[in-house]
Amino acid sequence: MITLYGIPICDTVKKARTWLTEHGVDYVFHDFKKLGIPTDLLPGWMKAVGWETLVNRKGTTWRKLDAATQTAVQDATSASALIAAQPSVVKRPVVVWHDGEVTVGFSPERFAARLP
Repeated sequence: MITLYGIPICDTVKKARTWLTEHGVDYVFHDFKKLGIPTDLLPGWMKAVGWETLVNRKGTTWRKLDAATQTAVQDATSASALIAAQPSVVKRPVVVWHDGEVTVGFSPERFAARLP
């Protein structure tokens, strides 16, 4: 089963969910706002894609952080602490595919390449 993690109001998450639905792909949606970040999965995500990819430094949440908080994020440990405190800082969507591979973000080409 594919699990798509994100926030329902995020435009990129909306595009990814629409694409999956239009292509008849079954998936489970995990809402960060309602269900929180699955902290037990976070280390695996960071290992798969890197904390630098997982922390969205272009997003609104990051830009609203004070400079000291931004500067303090320098490794997986500090990134994990920030994500726990500010789940919206995660780049979305995070997708765990049927084979366990983790991807971040959405592009129709990448999603199509993941289908059997």
